[in-house]
Amino acid sequence: MKQRRISHRAFLAALMLLFCAAAPATSRAADKVALQVLAGAGLKDALNELKTIYGKKTPAVEIRFSFAASGILRKQVEEGVPADLFFTPGKKEMDELQRQGLIIPETRTDLLGNEIVLVTAQEKKAVIKSFGDLDKAQSISIGLPETVPAGKYARETLTSLGLWNKVKKRILYAKDVRTVLAYVDSGNVDAGLVYRSDTAAMKSGTLVAVAPKGSHAPIHFSMAALKASKHRDATRKFMEFLKSPEAGVVFAKYRFTPLFAKRS
Repeated sequence: MKQRRISHRAFLAALMLLFCAAAPATSRAADKVALQVLAGAGLKDALNELKTIYGKKTPAVEIRFSFAASGILRKQVEEGVPADLFFTPGKKEMDELQRQGLIIPETRTDLLGNEIVLVTAQEKKAVIKSFGDLDKAQSISIGLPETVPAGKYARETLTSLGLWNKVKKRILYAKDVRTVLAYVDSGNVDAGLVYRSDTAAMKSGTLVAVAPKGSHAPIHFSMAALKASKHRDATRKFMEFLKSPEAGVVFAKYRFTPLFAKRS
């Protein structure tokens, strides 16, 4: 009987120890700030790497991303989806959110530059070597211009080069720029127009040409804090990190041009 009582007490003591050990972790989890970042699909690889770096520097803040085409992300903001930061290449989308008073204007920053490039499926790299060779392509993919900024820049480029009317019937529109890249990599289309930064994730496709200067509007990946953010201080600090030389090195690795780091 005595032995049973001792075992019971030992069991209760062990339970108390477990509870005490778990309590600080629960408290810490409750105190953690979660920042929701709405970002263009082409930023996925660079931002995921930066999330890891920032997490080590600032363990009290968790960065959560939602990646999609700029037009889709803008609609999410307009519909009141909880988020703290808007980061995309869509000038039109950013302008519209500012017009509606949904971003904090003084936080708006043109952070990165980019270029539109022509990529081809592996089987077509000997046939399509320039924009002028697109008449040899049976299928071409670009992002849907109405919602995907890369698609808008791609259409501008093809129009400027006098190719749009010749190729538009052969165009397969994609929901975002990374889908264009996937179509080319898989050989489902002969060629596609994407950002230079997207080629860092290319598997089998080939970069064959860069859009000539002036053939499309300047490409700026901009970020701004959202007015509905409940974590403005944490958002501001994360934005400062994205402007830092350390972050600039990571962006450059993924073939973006860090505009802000150059000005610093």
